[in-house]
Amino acid sequence: MIAYHFPPEGNAGAHRPLRFVRQLPSQGWQPTVVTVKTDSYERYDPSLLSLVPQGIRIIGIRNRDPWQALQARRCQSVKELIGSSSTETVAQLHSAHWKPIRSFLRKAVRSVEACLYHPDIAMGWIRPAVKAITELCQHSVPDVIWATAGPVSSFVVAGKASKQTGVPYVLDFRDAWTIIPTEFDLLKPEWARCFEKRRMFRLLSGAQAVVFRYDTEAECFWRAYPGALDASRIFIIPNGYDGCIDQFTQPAGNKLNILYTGTLSDYRYDTLLQAIYLLKQDSPAIVEQLHLHFVGEGTEVLKNQSAVLGLADVISTSGPISHDAVTRISRQAHALLVLGRPATMKGFELFAAAKLFGYLKAGRPIIGILPTDEAKKILNTVGVSTVASIDSIAEISALLRKLIVEWTNGNLVSFIPNPTKCESYSADRQIDLLIRALDRKPAPYLFLPGRAEIPASLQKDVCEREWNGSQSFASKISVLSR
Repeated sequence: MIAYHFPPEGNAGAHRPLRFVRQLPSQGWQPTVVTVKTDSYERYDPSLLSLVPQGIRIIGIRNRDPWQALQARRCQSVKELIGSSSTETVAQLHSAHWKPIRSFLRKAVRSVEACLYHPDIAMGWIRPAVKAITELCQHSVPDVIWATAGPVSSFVVAGKASKQTGVPYVLDFRDAWTIIPTEFDLLKPEWARCFEKRRMFRLLSGAQAVVFRYDTEAECFWRAYPGALDASRIFIIPNGYDGCIDQFTQPAGNKLNILYTGTLSDYRYDTLLQAIYLLKQDSPAIVEQLHLHFVGEGTEVLKNQSAVLGLADVISTSGPISHDAVTRISRQAHALLVLGRPATMKGFELFAAAKLFGYLKAGRPIIGILPTDEAKKILNTVGVSTVASIDSIAEISALLRKLIVEWTNGNLVSFIPNPTKCESYSADRQIDLLIRALDRKPAPYLFLPGRAEIPASLQKDVCEREWNGSQSFASKISVLSR
């Protein structure tokens, strides 16, 4: 199992492979995990290692790239400085970070990296990871190689290791990599983007099976890489949760406590702030009964904006905490908040934050401030009615009013997701699908191309790729026939 992000890394990307590693042994599969070993984890959480079953071998691979090591140490120092500084100092650091000269230099460095690193910044771990897998196969040949991305480098490791060992590989898309361009992707020159598209085509074509999170995501790849995928080799396995759903009992407290956990900087909360601000102007007695707590990375900007709007008594923030601590405070909250990505982000419709599935396990009311995206679809599927449009301040205000009234009446239990419907996202259900993919068996239901629509923000890019890909394929056939 090739998982660049794995405990003690505690970011969202580590939980999907961890969930599968916990389930596979009981089904007769013995995983060996190949992951990156570093001193600069994005969210260091050693408590997650206790969730790894006994006897699972974890092979840590060092990325010896000196430039990336330097950058990682620098980022870690900045994080530590921000965590130990006053609000005023943090504001000064943010201001200095966005000064024109620094922004220019930062973009110049990133542009050079985009030309040199393929397919991504994690390129340096490809060669040692392939070497470790090849050496491992000399002593004990595995049945299959499974790789999850991001980074896409993990897929490259799987493809190269498979070529050298003859062991088939399965690709698992934890996000729509290459379909939704990252900031790094956008800096790549055209020749580099073309090179990466051809490489992804080869990886998809050579895979024993390819796993996507949703039909919509699979449709995007089907159209963007025409001819690379076989519908019988496509599996749909969304993110999920491990264990049983918690029972809900409305916690005590003199305020309705709403909790948000995880990274915040990439998500949109401007309309939520405006709704609370206007609600406080119109109905201060209502807002006195409301408290929102944001825990995770990127909360500093929200804290400053809340203070400017006079909402410091309503909104509190804190930095990232361990998985165990998140579980504990989630059980103390009355409701859990999920936000959407801004419409300016290509592919925002394909996002459903990994935290959403932890929320389903928590068995608490979930408040969705969302665009029309996969998160909204999932909440509708499990019977959640507490969803407001991310673009409607009026809807958000009305939803908060409604929740406060029902909390006062002790009726929040009526808002919890349907436990039976939530079970479709449990690891117990999903592991059967994964094993079929690993075992070269067909999916229980066939992916049907054309059944899902391409998201509006991606239609132009995907259709252009489909056209270009089809033209390229036709040219190859023409050359072969001659």
